Amino acid sequence: MKKIICYLLIAYPLHRATAQFEPNYDERKVPEFEVPDPLTSFDGEKITDTSEWENTRRPELYRFFEEQVYGKVPGKLDSLFFNIVEASENALDGKAQRKQVEVSLFKNGKSLAFTILLYLPKTGKPSPIFLGYNFYGNHTITDDTNVIVSQAWAMDNTEFGITGHTLTEASRGVRTNRWAIEKIIDGGFGLATLYYGEVDPDKNDFSDGLHSLFYKEGQERPKNDEWGSIAAWAFGMSRALDYFETDPDIDSARVLSFGHSRLGKAALWAGASDTRFAGVISNDSGCGGAALSKRKFGETVGRINTSFPYWFCDNFTEYTENEEALPIDQHELLALIAPRPLYVASAEDDQWADPRGEFLSARYASPVYELYGKKGITSNQMPEVNSPVQNTVAYHIRTGKHDVTHYDWEQYIAWAEKMVK
Repeated sequence: MKKIICYLLIAYPLHRATAQFEPNYDERKVPEFEVPDPLTSFDGEKITDTSEWENTRRPELYRFFEEQVYGKVPGKLDSLFFNIVEASENALDGKAQRKQVEVSLFKNGKSLAFTILLYLPKTGKPSPIFLGYNFYGNHTITDDTNVIVSQAWAMDNTEFGITGHTLTEASRGVRTNRWAIEKIIDGGFGLATLYYGEVDPDKNDFSDGLHSLFYKEGQERPKNDEWGSIAAWAFGMSRALDYFETDPDIDSARVLSFGHSRLGKAALWAGASDTRFAGVISNDSGCGGAALSKRKFGETVGRINTSFPYWFCDNFTEYTENEEALPIDQHELLALIAPRPLYVASAEDDQWADPRGEFLSARYASPVYELYGKKGITSNQMPEVNSPVQNTVAYHIRTGKHDVTHYDWEQYIAWAEKMVK
């Protein structure tokens, strides 16, 4: 099998149990590693056109990620219902309309509901939108007092006034800094967000949330090749897209999947799993997201599987401290999104998420885009900080920490205007 060889200065020991949780931030200690060629199949066949990619290579890559990394969805819903529980034509001082839509999922006599918060520009025509999860409830992304406070379980955060795993008015608007709502509306886009804890609580407990709807009698957790939380969150994004297809105010063919950090991982898997998404934006998604696993830089597969084992399927534990055994790497997850637009973004101070590994992943996914005549990342040299490269495959690294900033949103909006509007 043809592979891209990455030579770095010092080979890193493959198994160091005593140091497995000591993050490496030294490029000289990144191991020499082989990057699997996305255009060579597992049996060595060279992929030369889009038909071979779509019929041979993409299915086998998707199947590996589905069965060995994120996990399979174990069936289909019995039914799905939508209910607009609140709406206004005069949101954001009159410049937008607001909708709050309850999505109810039914399976095996059980149900689960989550609420989509929508802000749409008043353009008189269907709007393209960004869809992304939030971490602490829809009410945290805005000061709008009409936004419903979720009753779902939440991680405690004393800074945000969240205790007893309960969301209250005290946390309204605490994350407005991460959501440039007015910039999005002014750019002609809508924003849809949902609280990820309503779909699957972010804790190592499979007794509640989306997974429990699909259990057979006596089952208490997913099977080894069945979905973890990332796949469950991705599934929720697709159900939101189901609603968008029924709403005449939304252009459902121009919905961009967006996510930050762990929710960036979910956005990528949603985009890979559901080709209805018009494009994908990964913000600081790191290990298990956009960053190459084999670099073992910052957060590693071993660390993420130990700290958050429920994010992935149980089969993924085979690669704990064993990344070299992976026949794939995360650039091939990114390649699954081709030929749809893809934006990978990093932050200079966020070494835990491995900015260079995120950049290289976008670079190594680009040959698949080139099969479709799309321009990807053409240089092996990372761009300067705050100097975006905005092709069909886009990348930027900005100053600052692990976060979503107005600078990020300005780049996403400008790029999306070229790609999907």
